[in-house]
Amino acid sequence: MRKNSRQKGYTLMEILIVVVILSILAVAVVPQLMDRTDDARVARAQSDISALKTSLSVYKLDNFNYPSTSQGLNALVSKPSGLPEAKNWNPNGYVESLPKDPWGNDYQYLNPGNHSDIDIYSFGQDGQPGGEGVNADIGNW
Repeated sequence: MRKNSRQKGYTLMEILIVVVILSILAVAVVPQLMDRTDDARVARAQSDISALKTSLSVYKLDNFNYPSTSQGLNALVSKPSGLPEAKNWNPNGYVESLPKDPWGNDYQYLNPGNHSDIDIYSFGQDGQPGGEGVNADIGNW
């Protein structure tokens, strides 16, 4: 019995063809995935804003008012001082900690004082008011 001493494997040409095909797929797919990252960040900001709005609604149920602009979103984490007074503030807080927006910036809060409308927003990727695309402001309005 004679064993076949010749080993079977892939030729260099077959390996090169597979590498070229994978490269072509990567060139076609990676840019599309990169564009989706921005969409995911915007969706996360919208989700965070919605969660903060819900927490602020619970705060209002307990304290009969939203926090003032100066009290800010920190009123969800620790009992605020100043007016309006938070007489029934939950000792456990309303959120464990304040999230940062997907670009690492603080969410903005504005209470114009009319007891019904508050604004929670992110300045977007550029961290500046206004803008377009991923630089646009994202809010609960």
